[in-house]
Amino acid sequence: MPSARWAESRIAALASFRLAALSLPTMSAIAANLAEINRRIETARKAALKPAPATHLIAVSKTHPAEAVREALLAGHRLFGESKVQEAQGKFPALKAEYPDLELHMIGGLQTNKAKEAVALFDAIHSLDRIKLAHALKAECDKQGKNPALFVQVNIGEEAQKSGVAPKQTLALVEESRSLGLNVQGLMCVPPVDQAPAPYFGLLKTLAEDAGLPLLSMGMSDDFDIAIRFGATHVRVGTAIFGARDYSQDQ
Repeated sequence: MPSARWAESRIAALASFRLAALSLPTMSAIAANLAEINRRIETARKAALKPAPATHLIAVSKTHPAEAVREALLAGHRLFGESKVQEAQGKFPALKAEYPDLELHMIGGLQTNKAKEAVALFDAIHSLDRIKLAHALKAECDKQGKNPALFVQVNIGEEAQKSGVAPKQTLALVEESRSLGLNVQGLMCVPPVDQAPAPYFGLLKTLAEDAGLPLLSMGMSDDFDIAIRFGATHVRVGTAIFGARDYSQDQ
């Protein structure tokens, strides 16, 4: 039979092994989700006939706390999207100070009176949809010495409840905004939720080509794979990374 000393040694070894196992790093759910979305992006790019030169993943953190953003940062992700200026102000200044390479994009509707705060905080704004806002952004860019990339938001399905310029008026807004000296780089859209998104992504791509714009912000958690087939350069994914949103926090 095993000696008492051998048994004690065995127990100590098992305890040491268990302690070591507990200290091993584990991938968080957010990190795992990011890895899966990036895998799907690469799969979609390989399947596309003519993908964009690069497809950037915007991790949409709206209604999620700074701790969730930090988990994504610890996983190596650096590009995030928010839809409300006030919410972003509560989360990102400290994170940007800690992670200087963090990039923040405004993806929600922007009120003209929030142009000052938006230019100060965001590296890109995806919601330029009217000339009044273009003038407000230009004034703030000049005051602050900043030049954020701008995307014109197109109401691609011409839905009454959505913001955005009508498709037929897109080129005029792009040209007028450019004439102000704004850094217009692309177009953004959200297709109707009850219809197949492919025709709308195709239309946005055509509009961007007509306007000579290189960037396309289109595709979300449910349809970004399709958007990539039509040349999306930026996909906006939130729920598939951070989980269901708590809209009680969306004030």
